[in-house]
Formats: sequence, structure tokens, C-alpha cells
Amino acid sequence: MINGVTMKINVDDYIINTLKEDITSEDVSTNAVMPENKNGKADLICKQDGIVCGLDVFERTFKILDDNSRFEANFKDGDAVKKGDLIGVIYGDIKAILSGERTALNYLQRMSGIATMTREYVNELAGYKTVLLDTRKTTPNMRPFEKHAVTVGGATNHRYNLSDGVLLKDNHIGAAGSVTKAIKMAKAYAPFVRKIEIETETLDQVQEAIDAGADIIMLDNMDNDTMRKAVEMIGGRAETECSGNVNKARLKEIAEIGVDFVSCGALTHSAPIMDVSLKNLAPLD
Repeated sequence: MINGVTMKINVDDYIINTLKEDITSEDVSTNAVMPENKNGKADLICKQDGIVCGLDVFERTFKILDDNSRFEANFKDGDAVKKGDLIGVIYGDIKAILSGERTALNYLQRMSGIATMTREYVNELAGYKTVLLDTRKTTPNMRPFEKHAVTVGGATNHRYNLSDGVLLKDNHIGAAGSVTKAIKMAKAYAPFVRKIEIETETLDQVQEAIDAGADIIMLDNMDNDTMRKAVEMIGGRAETECSGNVNKARLKEIAEIGVDFVSCGALTHSAPIMDVSLKNLAPLD
């Protein structure tokens, strides 16, 4: 759950901007059929099996439009839901319910879809030491929500943004001149408390990263045999991360190689939404 302080400081602006995207001057349809304010309620119904996520964001969307609105939930983030389940009931000004419906559902559907896909991937790694990570391949202006959904699904966030950690990729190596130079420069620049992670594509680069003292060595787009040799070469002198062409079908064989982490961009860039709907809107007075 995103706590109230975090919501207001870090998330409200995102929600408000999304509402502005949907309501540039007025909600013409709602104002046409609801000339007066009136309290009402509507049911949030699940239309497919999955893992629900984003209920606090769903509620906050309506709270921004109507401070007196409230959401009575029958589930919490991370719970498994089934088609036909009544996830909860939203109460408030009917105008706010109608105007905020699509924005609130868009967040909930997207976050629940990511949590659902992530849970499926995490289940593939049950019994292995390998930890599933997300990436920065997120939808613009959706990163806080998508990263949160990944954790609700049971995986772990990689760095949140470019200020959050040192990850030297192929173009950084190209800019520095070599793996060794990139690591040396990063160690000189970054605070000593920061780990240095570097991307490698060949066994020669892996050896260079070991010799230069990298803390984490990313094994990028390697086939299983090459990755296995790389893990043996590293021998615990650095943490290892598999990245590139990772899908659900490969997870177990990657984990059996013994990497510490496996990162998967698909969790945020390719997860389908989980279908939910707001139904049975009715006045209370």
C-alpha cells in the first residue's frame, strides 16, 4: 500500500495531471445528465482472474475530485481476485464518480495487470535463490505506479531512476573507452557507498569486470552456456544479473545457472491490463 504521505507528496501530481488530460474544461456528458450534485455509489467488479493492485490510487482519484468520497474495499493490494468478484464500492458525489471513473480504472487495470504478470513470473522462480527485478522500461509518467505494482506482484525493484544507482551499460563503456576505464571512473566519481554494476556481453568483458572490481556484473543477452561459464568465472567475487531476452519460459533454466538476479523489462512494458469495471451506479438520496 502507498501510504498517505507518500501519496500526496509523490503521486497526487501524477493523478491530477491525468485527470487534466481527461477533463480540459468540463465533463460535458456528466454535466448534461447531472445538473445538480447528488451522492451515489457504484460497484467495482472484477471481470477476469488476477492479482489486484492500485486500490489506494483508485480511491485517491475520486478523493481529489470529491474530498467526501470513500471506497469500501473487499480486497487489498496483492490479493487474488476472480471474475465476478465485487472488489469494493465507491461512495461519493455522482459527478465525481462519473468524471473520475476512467482515470481511476486506467490506473487500477494497469497496475493489476503488472502485478498479475509479475506474480506468474515470480512463481516460476519458487525454490531458487534468483531474485526477479524490473527495469526502467516503464510507461512515461507511470513509473511510480508500475514500480509499485511489481513489488505487489512479489518481485523487487531495480534502480528507480538514473540518480538511484550506477549501472554502466554498453554506451557508457563506449564513452569511457573500456570496461576497466568505465569502472575506474565510476569508482572515483560515485560515493563509496554506491555499488558499481556494469553490463557485459562477452566472457572477455566479464573477466575485465572481475579484474576491475565491479560489484555487480550484468550478463546481457548471453545464451545459457555462455552465462554458465560467466557465473563460474565470477565465482562469487561479484553479484550476477541476467538481462535481455528474458521471458517466463526461460526463468527456470536461468535460475538453474545460479545467477543472483534476473531483470525483465516485460513486467512493465508488456503486461496486459486486468479487466475491471465500475457498474450499477445509483443515487443514495
